[in-house]
Amino acid sequence: MKTGDKSIIALSTWTGFLTRQPRDWILTATRSSIFRFFYQMVLPYLSIYTLALGASGTQLGMVNSIGMVAAGLLGPLTGWLIDRIGNKAIYLIGIVLLILSWFLYSIAQSWPIIIAAMLAYWIGFGTSMHSCTVICGSSLLNEDRATAMSICETLAAGLLGILGPMLGAFLVARFGGVTVEGIRPLFYICLVGNVFTFFMILIWLPGQKESRQGGQSPNLFKGISQVFEKGKGLKRFLVINAISYIPHGMIIPFTQAFANEIKGADTYTLGAMVTGFALTPFFLGIPVGRLADRVGRKKLLYALAPLVWLSNVMIVWAPNSLFLILAGIVQGFIFVQSVLTTTMLFEIVPTEHLGRWLGINRLFRLILAAVSAYVAGAIWDNIGPAYLFLVFIIIDLFIRIPLLISIPETIGLKHDEDKQDQQVT
Repeated sequence: MKTGDKSIIALSTWTGFLTRQPRDWILTATRSSIFRFFYQMVLPYLSIYTLALGASGTQLGMVNSIGMVAAGLLGPLTGWLIDRIGNKAIYLIGIVLLILSWFLYSIAQSWPIIIAAMLAYWIGFGTSMHSCTVICGSSLLNEDRATAMSICETLAAGLLGILGPMLGAFLVARFGGVTVEGIRPLFYICLVGNVFTFFMILIWLPGQKESRQGGQSPNLFKGISQVFEKGKGLKRFLVINAISYIPHGMIIPFTQAFANEIKGADTYTLGAMVTGFALTPFFLGIPVGRLADRVGRKKLLYALAPLVWLSNVMIVWAPNSLFLILAGIVQGFIFVQSVLTTTMLFEIVPTEHLGRWLGINRLFRLILAAVSAYVAGAIWDNIGPAYLFLVFIIIDLFIRIPLLISIPETIGLKHDEDKQDQQVT
């Protein structure tokens, strides 16, 4: 077969794949991609901005911890409300809180205001992503899910994640460099971008026409307890998912500060690190997703874990800027790994329990990330910045991986609600 014919067949296959996906998923994937573009633009400078406003390493960890705890505590309530009243209103509330967060960042004159900004960010991010993931979990077919989510992450964390840091580095350089006033204009731009996504969801996402309660109790806590009647494997998966999110509290918030303060990285190196972070899901996200849909999620998670560990080691021992950029590229496997874990999250419970199940996971995931963020800040100030990157490797290797081995593969999993007898035990 000629190369041109193969290209036409491949294009036709991908076109067919995308056109059979639900409209709601396409809309929320687009919204997530736009959000990610603006977030990646400002990400290299968030911790630096907070430290420049007078915060210490411990206070930086505390800022992230407060936001994560609040967002985590609201997770079960958010999931319960989504299951009872629908998704759209909750989605819009989350985006409004993100808009508030970027506004508070833009006017901050001292680091305590960042507490309110980060609080609004984590609650808004958690709420909007909770709604987004419910759409993914309830509208995508199992055999398409990892591929579809990988396409979303390839666009959001990949292509737009590459362009965002490049634009951010250019703007910071134009506005005066890596200083408070040089970084501040980025937050105004984020604010405008998130206002646009609010109107996207308001206008184009249809409201829920009927309840998805599925026999759930009107009592919040009883409704949550019903989820765990599906089997003990859910409790182990709670721990697995929570540990997989630790980098968002312990690693990612401190990476840019470490590169800038300890390794002397300039604005272009910081931007290139985040761009490199986006390259990995951009080039490998879809192939890994396709492979996971064929061979299973767990095998790929085993293979990706050592690469995440390697990225931490590379950051600690980076001798120059080029090595830091390479470390950023390898660190992108955090995102690829996260997509596969989230795919399992959707498949391990019936659809009608998904909102509550995601809320429970959000609670445990964010509280553990909050604790890890505070611990990371204390390690930064009292032991040494490099050690926080090494502590995560130990936790992941000796807790998450053994638990992952102990649970079943989820790709072909059926539930009683799907008129099958197989369930997680």
